[in-house]
Amino acid sequence: MFAVFAIVVFIALETNAFSTNQGRQMSLRTGVWCSSTTVVFQAALNDPICDYQQVTIPTSQSGPPRQKISVEDLTPTIRAMLKESNMQQGVINVVSQHTTTAITINEREKRLAEDMEKFFLEIAPPDERSSSAAKQSGIRYFHNDIDQRPDSEEEAQRCRENGWDIDDPERLEAWRDQEPINAHSHLLSMFLGSSESIPVVNGKMVIGQWQSILLVDLDGPRDRTVGIQFLGYK
Repeated sequence: MFAVFAIVVFIALETNAFSTNQGRQMSLRTGVWCSSTTVVFQAALNDPICDYQQVTIPTSQSGPPRQKISVEDLTPTIRAMLKESNMQQGVINVVSQHTTTAITINEREKRLAEDMEKFFLEIAPPDERSSSAAKQSGIRYFHNDIDQRPDSEEEAQRCRENGWDIDDPERLEAWRDQEPINAHSHLLSMFLGSSESIPVVNGKMVIGQWQSILLVDLDGPRDRTVGIQFLGYK
């Protein structure tokens, strides 16, 4: 089976033959003439693969979450999984399984991680009721009004579906007691995003020299789960 794809298409394929089409076009935004090149690849596609796995990233610390922000490099794990899958052409989808973690691609460097934590906490400072060491007086979020939740039948049903019989007053209080004061973590997760897609060409991930696939935990420390899907051809 053969297929032809342009480089702008999501999956780049192994080059058996290719052609280029070079030209000039004007940018509608700046009015400047720019050069452009379209590269078309033709490749043989072998056995298809569509495999989904979940990976648990264990925490190195104990105790309840303290809204600590940390960064975990998933690149070595995903690279090993890619090698085992034998996928040669395709894409890897990486998705967070939590509402207070995020997936992003950037440089993995210790001091940059410290800069990230400082920057994020300036954008969304923790609630004054939080157990975070960075909590700020006067900061309050509606989500953290635990004594008023669940405040809808929809949320109540989600609690029941997750094993909390909140119709029992004791279980309701137990659910409220274990709920973290973490609205800022949810907001930062939405800001960063919950997934990334990485092209695979000739069995290797197409990422930059200094890029890593990062799991950003915004409400740790605790064990975290990441979903990883391999979609393509061997």
